[in-house]
Amino acid sequence: MQRSDNAQITRLEDYTPTPFAAQRVEMVFRLFSDRTEVETTTILERRAGIDAAEPLRLAGDEIAPVRVAVDGAAVRPEAMVVDENGLTLSDLPASGSFALTIGTILEPARNTKLMGLYRSNGIWCTQCEAEGFRRITYFLDRPDVLATYLVRIEADRDTAPVLLSNGNLVDSGDLGGGRHYAVWDDPFPKPSYLFALVAGALDELADSFTTASGRHVKLGIFTERGQSDGAIYAMDALKRSMAWDERRFGREYDLDVFNIVAISDFNMGAMENKGLNVFNHKYVLLDPDTATDGDYAGVETVIAHEYFHNWTGNRITCRDWFQLCLKEGLTVFRDQEFSADERSAPVKRIASVRGLKAHQFPEDQGPLQHPVRPSQYREISNFYTATIYDKGAELVRMIETILGRERFRAGMDLYFERHDGDAATIEDFIRCFEEAGDIDLSQFSRWYFQAGTPTLSVTQDYDAGAGRLTLRLAQALAPGAAGTPILPFHIPVRFGLVGSNGQDMEARPAAGAPVERDVIHLREPEAEIVFEGLAERPYVSVLRDFSAPVTLKDDQTPADRLALARLDPNPFNRWRALSDLVGATLVRAASDARRGSEPEVDPAVVEALVSSADDEGLDAALRAQMLSLPSESDIARLIGEDVDPVAIHRGREAVFVAVGAKGAQRFAALGDRLATAASFSPDAASAGRRALANALLDYRAAAAGEPDLASRQYERATNMTDRLAALAVLAHRFPGTPASEAALAAFYRRYETNALVIDKWFALQATTPREDALEVVKSLADHPKFRLANPNRARSLVGSFAAGNQLAFNRADGAGYRFVAEMIHSIDRLNPQIAARIATAFRSWRSFDAKRRGQAHEALAELAARPDLSPDLRDIVDRSLG
Repeated sequence: MQRSDNAQITRLEDYTPTPFAAQRVEMVFRLFSDRTEVETTTILERRAGIDAAEPLRLAGDEIAPVRVAVDGAAVRPEAMVVDENGLTLSDLPASGSFALTIGTILEPARNTKLMGLYRSNGIWCTQCEAEGFRRITYFLDRPDVLATYLVRIEADRDTAPVLLSNGNLVDSGDLGGGRHYAVWDDPFPKPSYLFALVAGALDELADSFTTASGRHVKLGIFTERGQSDGAIYAMDALKRSMAWDERRFGREYDLDVFNIVAISDFNMGAMENKGLNVFNHKYVLLDPDTATDGDYAGVETVIAHEYFHNWTGNRITCRDWFQLCLKEGLTVFRDQEFSADERSAPVKRIASVRGLKAHQFPEDQGPLQHPVRPSQYREISNFYTATIYDKGAELVRMIETILGRERFRAGMDLYFERHDGDAATIEDFIRCFEEAGDIDLSQFSRWYFQAGTPTLSVTQDYDAGAGRLTLRLAQALAPGAAGTPILPFHIPVRFGLVGSNGQDMEARPAAGAPVERDVIHLREPEAEIVFEGLAERPYVSVLRDFSAPVTLKDDQTPADRLALARLDPNPFNRWRALSDLVGATLVRAASDARRGSEPEVDPAVVEALVSSADDEGLDAALRAQMLSLPSESDIARLIGEDVDPVAIHRGREAVFVAVGAKGAQRFAALGDRLATAASFSPDAASAGRRALANALLDYRAAAAGEPDLASRQYERATNMTDRLAALAVLAHRFPGTPASEAALAAFYRRYETNALVIDKWFALQATTPREDALEVVKSLADHPKFRLANPNRARSLVGSFAAGNQLAFNRADGAGYRFVAEMIHSIDRLNPQIAARIATAFRSWRSFDAKRRGQAHEALAELAARPDLSPDLRDIVDRSLG
């Protein structure tokens, strides 16, 4: 794969294997306080058929060689060319293998990009995905170059008593002079992006796991000093993940040790390096006083995700970065299934779909649109997107829906068997399911190559006399920024025909209809499906469990939706029926507010929301989801164009208050029943009860119009979930009041030494919908606890404001846009990846009214005019401007 000269664009069509293959990599790291000396010896071999004069091109970024040798002999200066992007070597052996040794000297303490080897809080740490290894040494830094690694680490024992790398520890000892060493051997070939090293003064939480075949695996979670007790739940989640992967996919762990390291300065959520996962500490450290139920669920998911990568990402990696969804989308699907089994499957599915619609749908409909498998990119770090992860997971889920679980498992088994140790492609993956399932998935594969969210239209016609229902389905895909083809998809539409008794009726499709089990297979632009023998008009429940990532348009009446919200035996579609009703109500309320009139709220919709709260037939977590109104950004997406954020906010608040007022007595009674003095437990049922109780608190406070209820909960709370929920009500519903300011101050005093909790404190204020929100955020940017170089802190304030405060970020005077653009530029000088990710908040600027569009365009254009933007940020800004 080569970069062309055209704006440094990398194209899938240009892929070719490297002229040289790597077999073995041996590295020595000598860690000192002011520098790190690295010596890398790689056993290379010219591939068959490659001309003897073909040079070796190695990638390098912000490094310089201090020694280059082939088979121990120094490379002649005239056979070596160094430039800003790498190292080119000529006059190499024409055949057979040879040893290339390269020495580099790094300054990890000055590496604010947090890519490659860096040192933060006294800890040396690496991050090599996607292209960080080239910041350590010159290398064939591509995912299709696989080799085994032997790594020796030397350091001062006092400064770095813990020395970790991939694989198994095979040697360690004393070097004298206060220094020591450790040697790690990873026997499984891996690409350089999975290399990892961590060294420093760390505490260990130790445990073990016995695999299904009886192998003993040593487990360790390493934290900064004094924090290991916070990793107990993460360790439990790890062991549950290991056992689940054995049961569900037959995958056992393969090394003698599995280590996790939690650090505070980390760009990503976590990284799946083989045998040595590195985590942002927010996804490891937990206790009831400092972590919410959402934090516990998040840790469980991320621990599982990175562990599952051992097979879907590590043992089988991707041939090139265009196949990124092959590891990320597939592994998201796996972690979603794990969480569904561990907690409430319907609630997990609802949360996943909400996230998809909030993040991936806008991406699919804006200037940053790209297919699940892109055909080109400028900066690969900008393609770690919701499309790759979340839509990629939906495509895997559709394959399971099309094949059924048994044939899907057979396809996965074949994939693991055939491609273990390979760098695979989407075509390799699909082929396994075609063979195992005896099916042609060529049309389905278009989902990977065509960008955009298709619209699925469904209309119905019931003939009572004949007992016949006719469903007409149509699919359409609008052209988008990616410019990919527009051909009909294979859309699996899971469905049910619900009777007045709340049970699914027998669905008898006419002969030849593309229906299998409970799935309609829509392959054509349009299709007509006839069901016969129906004793009554059914309520049509389509796209159950969101069986395809589409925008659904149907002719359901409000009465139909209300009935499905009460009767549908499918919990997801029961939630969606109510959500669709509420969404339409919120759009109308925003329209009323924009015209300056009082928003009208349908009493039937209000009653449906209130009734869902005390429906004992649903678990508490599902009722909390049903009470959760679409966000302001969700409403903006439903409106689509000429969006007025002020009107959306006013309309949503009117609906919220109406529901709170209507349900005041029932919410109070239910809230009292849910209240418990029992000690905190993170289990799903307990978390669901807290979620429902806190949803009721928000409604009750909004209807009452005074903060006393929330203040009392804040003062009495015995866990972070209830405390932060009360604080959010105070800060967001009663900003600037004595009660709100007192609670914020008390919260800060209580947790000022806990970085993760102070991140919550920053984020809560950044997302407060108050008139002076921008001024509050600017003052917080000058707070002594705010550190722009820390990714979590930058995201908590700047990222939260840009993505989570629709009212203030989208101020009509453009001040919100200008502030975020200025902060992004400042972050870019320190950490381009974080700057680029925050900049994606501008992706929907074209959907707003003319004045806001103009202000957003001006802020982006001014940012684009700066000559010193990193390639990461420039890529996002240029594509956003289109």
